[in-house]
Amino acid sequence: MTSETTATTEPRARHRGGWNFLRDLVVIVVIALAASFLIKTFLVRSFYIPSGSMAHTLEVQDRILVDEITPRFSGYGRGDVVVFRDPGGWLPPRPADTRPPIVQGVDWALSLVGLSAPDSNDHLIKRIIGLPGDRVVCCNALGQITVNGTPIDETEYIVVPPGRTAASGDPFDVTVPEGSLWVLGDNRYSSKDSRYNQDQPGDGFVPLDNVVGRAFVITWPLGRFGLLDDHGDVFAAVPDAGS
Repeated sequence: MTSETTATTEPRARHRGGWNFLRDLVVIVVIALAASFLIKTFLVRSFYIPSGSMAHTLEVQDRILVDEITPRFSGYGRGDVVVFRDPGGWLPPRPADTRPPIVQGVDWALSLVGLSAPDSNDHLIKRIIGLPGDRVVCCNALGQITVNGTPIDETEYIVVPPGRTAASGDPFDVTVPEGSLWVLGDNRYSSKDSRYNQDQPGDGFVPLDNVVGRAFVITWPLGRFGLLDDHGDVFAAVPDAGS
């Protein structure tokens, strides 16, 4: 092989090598995006917390991950923190999005792979207190909520204002219908939850079909990173409905 032939071949080889690298890079990116999309769609979703209704369990602007798949097999339990779509009338009407179309498009694209959560303001997050069939009453002489006649001590996680001791400032006595949940915010006196939506079409109950999944971890800020507690011990003594 002459030196002229060698000089001609080397640039071609480098050119092919460059294209091969770009092709492999594009394939890797596409696979990564597809995997992220599938995970976000069927397994885990990201949300941010827009209000203080779940303080101090969740603070405003916390980022959380929501498990969509496990509850499909194991169901939900009392104490689970769940994200759900508005059953109707819980959220005020949202103003039209006035952001430039390109910004909206980028936000939408990022949401496909779980890097943005533009629909967080269209969802709510609360803690399950009553399952289908449960009778939930507030409050007993000690200011505790009872579930199926058993008082629950929620002092581990609820926030009440100074001078108040009851787990709710408003009394209620409900039986949760089949296919629904009764949910309350941990910031108990600053949460527009099931108690305050009993005049809405769903009577304050959340249809299970509206539940996106169970929140299980705070991912941001890093100083608050950690698993969410369902405080199962609080509900351990509660009997099943009708037993």
